[in-house]
Amino acid sequence: MSTLVVKFGGTSVATTERIQHVAQRIQKEYKKGHSIVAVVSAMGKTTDQLVAMANEIATTPSKREMDVLLTTGEQVTISLLSMALQSLGIEAQSFTGWQAGIVTEQVPSNARIENIQAKTIQQALNEHKIAVVAGFQGIDAQGNITTLGRGGSDTTAVALAAALGAERCDIYTDVDGVYTSDPRYIKGARKLQEMSYDEMLELAHLGAGVLHPRSVEVAKNHRMPMTVRSSYEEVEGTILKEEVIVEKNLVVRGVAFEEQIVRMTVYYNESYTGSLANIFTTLAKNHINVDIIVQALVAQGSPTVSFSVKESQLQETLAVLAAHKSTLGYDHIEHESQLAKVSIVGSGMASNPGVAAAMFDRLYREGIGVKMVSTSEIKVSVVVAHEDMLKAANALHEEFELSKVSVEV
Repeated sequence: MSTLVVKFGGTSVATTERIQHVAQRIQKEYKKGHSIVAVVSAMGKTTDQLVAMANEIATTPSKREMDVLLTTGEQVTISLLSMALQSLGIEAQSFTGWQAGIVTEQVPSNARIENIQAKTIQQALNEHKIAVVAGFQGIDAQGNITTLGRGGSDTTAVALAAALGAERCDIYTDVDGVYTSDPRYIKGARKLQEMSYDEMLELAHLGAGVLHPRSVEVAKNHRMPMTVRSSYEEVEGTILKEEVIVEKNLVVRGVAFEEQIVRMTVYYNESYTGSLANIFTTLAKNHINVDIIVQALVAQGSPTVSFSVKESQLQETLAVLAAHKSTLGYDHIEHESQLAKVSIVGSGMASNPGVAAAMFDRLYREGIGVKMVSTSEIKVSVVVAHEDMLKAANALHEEFELSKVSVEV
């Protein structure tokens, strides 16, 4: 029998009624003859509630203890879903991340999966049981419980699919596929039939909340077919694959936006002769993700380097830089909050010049100021004032005519 990995997010299992509905969806796939591994998240807002409780106890709770706390949410779901499947007459067995053999690096709260020792999962499948696995979690070489960061259940699912040689990985969520932009905020946003791994990876990194970026990385590396589909409706979802076949003539295929961006500017003295790269090496060693980087070197005057970080990492970034000020050699740091990032993504951009020019021209006509710019072969990102975020996203979605259905086979 072929193996199918299915993943259900927090909203899909938010209540016992929804868990029973998920069990019925899994039962349908099981009756088709698949061996099933079901990966689930914590119920609804459980993780947020656990974080709130921790913050009532401690101002800065230990990351290790936070991992121990937060992983309890998924353990509730796996036991309840296993019971729901058993009530349907299907043998099911629950597994925590560490019982499933998910081994991670030693980085609390945001670990990467290093390997999966899936013998216990495979044994359950060989016994015709449905394996119900807790997403978002694993164990490091020292025996510490770890978590994979927000959205890490997606990564758990795809990594298990790769380790088990699954036929595909289906991600069930509260939307029925990947849209050209967030339909809650963008007029005319529509579902795409297919999207390439590279495009989805860019969108995931740029703020599209449909999939966790690491899950797409794993899928791309292992050429694992993925489908994003609805937990509630029996409709076709969006297929993620190496190369799209339909809608190839769309140069731009998505608009993403992300709030709570901070621009940080580091000022050096005119006499500074060291490498400006040192600052990013220091931040990387402290697991701080830096995004857009703009460096200014002038013949006369002080050099500066600006970069963006998430607002949630602002205080940690300032603390790390302050602790290493003597070795980094900078003079002072300024930062600007209340910013957002808006991006356009499309694999066709690599062979179609003028896309960036059209983007900047439309933003200019809308009266939207651009504070930072970042480009790659398949995306252009700009940092704008937070108040302009949705205006910019809607304008760009319209500019590149993403609401129009255009199929080319």
